[in-house]
Amino acid sequence: MPTFNGYRCSICGSEYLSGQALYLCPRDGGNLDVVLDIEAIKKKYEPQDILSRTETSLWRYLPLLPISQPEGDSTPLHAVGWTPVFTLRKLADELRLSHLWLKDESRNPTASFKDRASAIVVTRAREMKSNVVVAASTGNAGAALAGMAAAANQKAVIFAPKNAPQAKVAQLLVFGAQVILVDGNYDDAFDLAVQASKEFGWYCRNTGYNPFTLEGKKTAAFEIWEWWLEAHRDWHDEESALDDHAPLTIFVSVGDGNIISGIHKGFKDLLALGWISRMPRIIGVQAQGSAAVANAFYAETEIIEPVSAQTVADSISVDLPRDGVRAVRAAKQTNGTYIVVSDEEIIEAIARLGGAGVFAEPAGAAAYAGLVKAAREGIVQSGDPILVLNTGSGLKDVRAAMQAVSPAPIIEPSLAALKKIL
Repeated sequence: MPTFNGYRCSICGSEYLSGQALYLCPRDGGNLDVVLDIEAIKKKYEPQDILSRTETSLWRYLPLLPISQPEGDSTPLHAVGWTPVFTLRKLADELRLSHLWLKDESRNPTASFKDRASAIVVTRAREMKSNVVVAASTGNAGAALAGMAAAANQKAVIFAPKNAPQAKVAQLLVFGAQVILVDGNYDDAFDLAVQASKEFGWYCRNTGYNPFTLEGKKTAAFEIWEWWLEAHRDWHDEESALDDHAPLTIFVSVGDGNIISGIHKGFKDLLALGWISRMPRIIGVQAQGSAAVANAFYAETEIIEPVSAQTVADSISVDLPRDGVRAVRAAKQTNGTYIVVSDEEIIEAIARLGGAGVFAEPAGAAAYAGLVKAAREGIVQSGDPILVLNTGSGLKDVRAAMQAVSPAPIIEPSLAALKKIL
């Protein structure tokens, strides 16, 4: 494990040793970045030390993580990450794009991107000998925590809004977490989880609050880096020409801002190590009814004003994004932008992705809806290499999926009835 030097505040830049801070900056409440000893990693590892590993999970990146690999036999903790990338030829043709791929995070153990953060946080909790891990969630983060905690025999307490999709609540309960539904929204659940962690000494996994969530989510950037190297060899047959074409553009749906910030952090780590020479372009996509980060980006400010969030994409429905500042920077510092899409565009994207063989929940489909809009408005060009991130399975929210399609007909069990509808 590399030396974990401590934390740096993303707002004021103050630095803290590991024992001096736990969640947010004590001075201004800013999000903390985990500071790795980059020089020590450089001396010990080269890219090939990672690329040659046979581990097919996020633990292949252990040298770049501030944590020890969990002990014990193979469990779902050891199956997080290393998700597939698909070529979307049909959709690329529709959008007149030459290169379009999708990274499918629904293949994680609890079927969402959030497993990455939870695997790291649960492992960190065990290192700290914390008996209980608590989190607020609209569903995916809670399911991820519940699943990873069950795999590690760790107690988990989840606060979720009472209107969270039943499929997600079912996951929480089946994994054995103590589930408490809050008569309020996600932000109410978030605040209650923080209060409970302080009152009872529980370790809080809240997204945009615990700095180790970002360390889990950055592993997706490492996987994209590895895949891009391989894809590039397929194009040019020489790795040295990696920068001879347009940078990869990544579309990411954004709610509280932690996923896009994590992906940005992963590429910043690779840049600091000298393993890449330039950043990919990162484009954030928000639902029209929950666009606090996009609003700040357009206003050219880092002041995140809360909204009254309402969108079919519950996973990105957030009044006050807790990682909004870093989410604004993820697009700004990579020559990216923000795109806002309607619920109707999100529902349509579910159907379009389904027609290409990908079943995405609304939050995951939002990223593709953003690409459709970007292609139409000329934000991306036909020759740009583009990767869309699907953050979760459509099985997480079947009710939304049914809005994207026509109902199946009901017929009598006869050939005559069948011929009438064919």
